Amino acid sequence: MAVFVALGAFLMTLAGGWTALRVTDRRHLVLGLAGGLMLGVVGLDLLPEALEAADTEVLGVPVALLLFVAGFLLAHLVERLLAVRQAAHGAEEIDGRTPEVGLTAAAAMVGHSAMDGVAIGAAFQVGGGMGTAVALAVVAHDFADGFNTYTITSLYGNARRRAIAMLVADALAPVVGAASTLLFTIPEPMLGGYLGLFAGALLYLAAAEILPEAHHEHPARSTVLCTIAGAAFIWLVVGVAE
Repeated sequence: MAVFVALGAFLMTLAGGWTALRVTDRRHLVLGLAGGLMLGVVGLDLLPEALEAADTEVLGVPVALLLFVAGFLLAHLVERLLAVRQAAHGAEEIDGRTPEVGLTAAAAMVGHSAMDGVAIGAAFQVGGGMGTAVALAVVAHDFADGFNTYTITSLYGNARRRAIAMLVADALAPVVGAASTLLFTIPEPMLGGYLGLFAGALLYLAAAEILPEAHHEHPARSTVLCTIAGAAFIWLVVGVAE
């Protein structure tokens, strides 16, 4: 049942990526929407789940929040290191961006989608009601995952075939993750720590890369509205899932 539900996530992810692919003539609106979706996923979905799953503290600060900050700094460090490496080898950046950063970020999205599949499988092991609730949340926000995976990969100057390849990998990941729960499960505190780390990295991409690029050439009111709409969509998804 978990694998069957994960096929719905597969289709929804492809639908999100296809949408991002088809509206390239409104790139600033696409980026504005992607930034809002990412912000909503971080603040309304990932961080609350991380805080609930990893409820321990270190020096009075929740572990999930410490890893959230670490994820933000790690994303910044990876971007800088890859840019320096490219420059040292004489490789050119595309529009000031390093394609490997986009691939690394998309790979993180794929890993997160695989964990979504694991979450579906683990929830169905607990019970049908729990599995249905988790599946609804995952399938609904996988549209945003597919949209963001394609957008991030192409934003950093990667060819369309690479962006599509990462999109397909992201779509397949929940199915693989759900199937893996037939073999093992992940402890809840570890899952919470991972969610915090990933949330930090995702926020960095949204705040430092996606949104500034969205407003760089087209600082229009419509771009801001798309960002707000993206965050509101995730709020709606989370509310329905609850």
